[in-house]
Amino acid sequence: MASKRKGTSTGEPQSKRQKTEDESFEGSTSPKTRDGSGDLAKASHGASEEPQLVGEKEEIQEDGSGITKFTFDGVEYKFKERASVIEEKEGKIEFRVVNNDNTKENMMVLTGLKNIFQKQLPKMPKEYIARLVYDRSHLSMAVVRKPLTVVGGITYRPFDKREFAEIVFCAISSTEQVRGYGAHLMNHLKDYVRSTSNVKYFLTYADNYAIGYFKKQGFTKEISLDKSIWMGYIKDYEGGTLMQCSMLPKIRYLDAAKILLLQEAAIKRKVRVMSKSYVVRPGLQHFKDLDDIKPIDPMNIPGLKEAGWTPEMDELAQRPKRGQHYATMQNVLTELQNHAAAWPFLQPVNKEEVPDYYEFIKEPMDLSTMEMKLENNRYQKMEDFVYDARLVFNNCRAYNGENTSYYKYANRLEKFFNTKIKEIPEYTHLVD
Repeated sequence: MASKRKGTSTGEPQSKRQKTEDESFEGSTSPKTRDGSGDLAKASHGASEEPQLVGEKEEIQEDGSGITKFTFDGVEYKFKERASVIEEKEGKIEFRVVNNDNTKENMMVLTGLKNIFQKQLPKMPKEYIARLVYDRSHLSMAVVRKPLTVVGGITYRPFDKREFAEIVFCAISSTEQVRGYGAHLMNHLKDYVRSTSNVKYFLTYADNYAIGYFKKQGFTKEISLDKSIWMGYIKDYEGGTLMQCSMLPKIRYLDAAKILLLQEAAIKRKVRVMSKSYVVRPGLQHFKDLDDIKPIDPMNIPGLKEAGWTPEMDELAQRPKRGQHYATMQNVLTELQNHAAAWPFLQPVNKEEVPDYYEFIKEPMDLSTMEMKLENNRYQKMEDFVYDARLVFNNCRAYNGENTSYYKYANRLEKFFNTKIKEIPEYTHLVD
């Protein structure tokens, strides 16, 4: 799993949090679960339990290879568990929820997490990481290899009354990033938080290297939570992308993959009732003699007409889904978004933060808007794509003075853009 965020090289991230500490645990140093037990030692609250799958389950069997077999409607299905899930079932690792309660073992786990975050997030100030990990308004879920070796974890701050939690740090040790710990950790966190608090949403700032990971875990760049709920409560990071995850109330995330497989089986059963798409027909004799192939009417192919095929459908299928320049534009845009100087241009300028910007700039543009236009096939020519990229750079220089860092970022990114375009011979004339 990629490091969640890299932050800035010097100083602490700009924190906009202004609210009192009672938003999380009313000042409690040892937050309790809903049953009042206060036992946060282990979060394996069901990892070893039999999954509650929805459907006509006949049997579920597991063998030593990590293959889970179950039958549905008389058909056998196989599901391969992640290495991290197998290790947990074998008792090699466990998932612990800890906070700064002054107990020896919890402090050891927190220190292990702090060390991993400081190593995996080198641009984040070490003192800042330590302060948040040990802060009593924050909780951490750690992946612990027995007896007591921390291999990764997530530090988060819950705002129970506001029904969301902020993920502050998320990292797995660099030597342990191929075993599925990251995804399994996030599933554990979702199930734990949902079962012990009123939290329904996660918010986090992710750097460019971590956006892909968070998307796979159900996070999106589309923020549906009203700003009044979270603005001023979470920490704001320069260059980070705000992402949100809305947890589904009826899903046990540790069983999500198995549930989806069972739902797929249920859908296939419904399809079998309504159509004959499952019928496998013999190959056409028409192609046996390759030296004497004659045209054939598609309507005479067994099953094709019954499936609802029409000549018009064939014409639609053969139309190109993307323009001829799409792949090139996508590659260039992705490299622009990942460039170190791109962070001021990733999203539209916030009108609340810069009130006069849109009075001065009449044709605003940013990289996320370019991405949206590209995905909606609004760039018919490469010239249109280059025009919008130029708008990003020119708007920045028009609004900001020559001595500002933004002006210099625009020059750096434009130089990089020109280099990428010149690498493609048929487009070099666009940047000459």
